[in-house]
Amino acid sequence: MKAALLVTPGQPLEFDTIAVALPGPREVLIRTHACGLCHSDLHFIEGTYPHALPAVPGHEAAGIVEAVGSEVRTVKVGDHVVTCLSAFCGHCEFCVTGRMALCLGAETRRQKGEAPRLTRASDGSMINQMLNLSAFAEMMLIHEHACVSIDRDMPLDRAAVIGCAVTTGAGAIFNACKVTPGETVAVVGCGGVGLATINAAKIAGAGRIIAADPLPEKRELARKLGATDVIDATDPLAGAQIVEMTKGGVDHAIEAVGRPASGDLAVASLRRGGTATILGMMPLAHRVSLSAMDLLSGKKLQGAIMGMNRFPVDLPRLVAFYLNGQLDLDSIIAERIPLSQVNQGFDKMKAGHSARSVIVFDQ
Repeated sequence: MKAALLVTPGQPLEFDTIAVALPGPREVLIRTHACGLCHSDLHFIEGTYPHALPAVPGHEAAGIVEAVGSEVRTVKVGDHVVTCLSAFCGHCEFCVTGRMALCLGAETRRQKGEAPRLTRASDGSMINQMLNLSAFAEMMLIHEHACVSIDRDMPLDRAAVIGCAVTTGAGAIFNACKVTPGETVAVVGCGGVGLATINAAKIAGAGRIIAADPLPEKRELARKLGATDVIDATDPLAGAQIVEMTKGGVDHAIEAVGRPASGDLAVASLRRGGTATILGMMPLAHRVSLSAMDLLSGKKLQGAIMGMNRFPVDLPRLVAFYLNGQLDLDSIIAERIPLSQVNQGFDKMKAGHSARSVIVFDQ
């Protein structure tokens, strides 16, 4: 099958033919229909986050089940599925206490000594699987706890972006922050994750939703997704503006881009007792902090990996939100491209002027 490989950090992805193994007892073979380009992939491609190489990136995907292992019980051949990088074991402390996104998922990967899931077709050498999925390929071989069956009425190109951007943004609103109707929300960064966060805040009934982004076109898109107010995130007075317009700051400030200045703005936007939630992948050595006065004011700071999702439950609900017109995935997707244009798609991401690019494999 065709795939895009990360061989050398900082260099464009390379295209090659790779082989995929037959499903093991708990594994699912999926024909990839669509995969979104996520900034998390770019961190690995640029080398700012380490990973064993060569590897196939891509983790925001949807497809159709081609084959299942002998012990698979959650999906069947022909099911339409969305994948999720937070594969879970189902019985560790995190899983049984409802924090599945924190599961390390070691049992969901092939163990040392087992044949790899992916190899080069030319010489049989191992290709590393990235984030449990490796979706920049025509097929994915994954653990059954890394995907969930969805309504077949759901278009798969839209379903793909639910797998990461929407799960992360909406999960922050519904799971990590538990936003209640009338609360105020600020979202810093209006890429795919930020826009999904804004849309989810609208669904949750937030009383005021403030979007902060440097680019006017992103701010206008945020308005379309539900923002009641927009500001330029690069304005030195952005935090003070948010505090002024909300008469004291927001209940929830959500950082959705992974830049140190964005984390600082989220903290500066809080009211007394408010919570800042960091979703973006910050530089590994960076620290986000609260001052002593922030702590005395009851302010809180938290991370929310993948929106603290419970994806077997959350993803079908998000699909239902799209099908009933509440979740606007069409506006989040900026373009649909073939796999051959993946490097150009990441170049557009780095320019920062558009929302989500989605690879569609049948075009």
